Amino acid sequence: MADATDLLDAGERLGAEELRTLQLERLRASLRHAYENVPFYRESFDKAGIRPEDCRSLADLAHFPFTTKADLRSRYPYGMFAVPRERIRRLHASSGTTGLPTVVGYTENDLSMWADMVARSLRAAGARPGDIAHVAYGYGLFTGGLGAHYGAERLGCTVVPASGGMTARQVQLIRDLEPGVIMVTPSYMLTLLDEFERQGVDPRGTSLRVGVFGAEPWTERMRQEIEERFGIDAVDIYGLSEVIGPGVAQECVETKDGLHVWEDHFYPEVVDPITGEVLPEGERGELVFTSLTKEAMPIVRYRTRDLTRLLPGTARAFRRMEKITGRSDDMVILRGVNLFPTQIEEIVLRTPGVAPHFQLRLSREGRMDALTVRAEARPGATPEVRQAAVRSIAAAVKDGVGVSVDVEIVEPESLERSVGKIRRIVDLRPR
Repeated sequence: MADATDLLDAGERLGAEELRTLQLERLRASLRHAYENVPFYRESFDKAGIRPEDCRSLADLAHFPFTTKADLRSRYPYGMFAVPRERIRRLHASSGTTGLPTVVGYTENDLSMWADMVARSLRAAGARPGDIAHVAYGYGLFTGGLGAHYGAERLGCTVVPASGGMTARQVQLIRDLEPGVIMVTPSYMLTLLDEFERQGVDPRGTSLRVGVFGAEPWTERMRQEIEERFGIDAVDIYGLSEVIGPGVAQECVETKDGLHVWEDHFYPEVVDPITGEVLPEGERGELVFTSLTKEAMPIVRYRTRDLTRLLPGTARAFRRMEKITGRSDDMVILRGVNLFPTQIEEIVLRTPGVAPHFQLRLSREGRMDALTVRAEARPGATPEVRQAAVRSIAAAVKDGVGVSVDVEIVEPESLERSVGKIRRIVDLRPR
């Protein structure tokens, strides 16, 4: 097998000065593209008193205004696009707190770049052309499945589009088709582990040698357990649909010391979550991204709400970001799906027989995180109405958010009341 460094693409071989020169050239072009073609950015830049030509150095990016998820939602569905809708070749979407998803479009060039970045990520993870890649991320509007799929094909892998669910069948596919690579959320990988053992199959005896895990935070302890019990290398991949999807950053199998950001396409900053001030390299704060090469939907200083810090490169010249340590907002990531309390609030408020008082209880059932929605019944609600509310809320969360939850309808005035900031989430998971 060829050494990983023999397989680096042209972008990965750039020297430090070459990279900075390329970044500035692409940054200036992307700012112009956004300003000239997206009314939101033209208004935002004009309000801040800044123009694309004012960016004369990479440091000047700090003078440009941020973009937030609320900005994207307020221009639903196509208001952030910089090309005519007819040039869009694919649409993805992520769920939002107002019931409207965040819609992201891709041109043919965007899709090609995305596939290149996932291919680069897989190569850094230890995958090679000719490998069989088992993709167990969900397919659909969520970017994980299709992003992983086309990137693996771009690398030259044979793809098994398993998607999520049907755990026993997943185990059978892994045993029969003998993939060398699996791409999946880390928590579901542990569920697969349990299923292997339930079937009496030694998970260390499979063909798998590399696991590429993303879509949710995971710990070094989880990495250790996966690696020991599966006998594989477990590495982290990072992405978000607003920037492109999986493939924004990747951990290298040689070092497993954080995720190298593909800085020739995505420029990272870390800012103070309160003041917005750019922090020096090595200080922990909120991760911010600016796209350098996206056509359909350029993004300028997008606040991810993810908390991390930037560090010098090791296995690659690009800078690294530490594993995500948390978020600066109240989002819950449940089995790889982003969920906000306000999404549940909307559902509760429109459910007959249920009062506008609810609480979300996070727990752990075996290897998987679980969420229980506890909502108060309205006074006088009959048992039949309460049961109907259970079914209605569970179905609405599954349909609208894309994740299964348990629902309990409790007695009126039995949930705690708030005299200040309400505590919507009760985390009962073991630390």
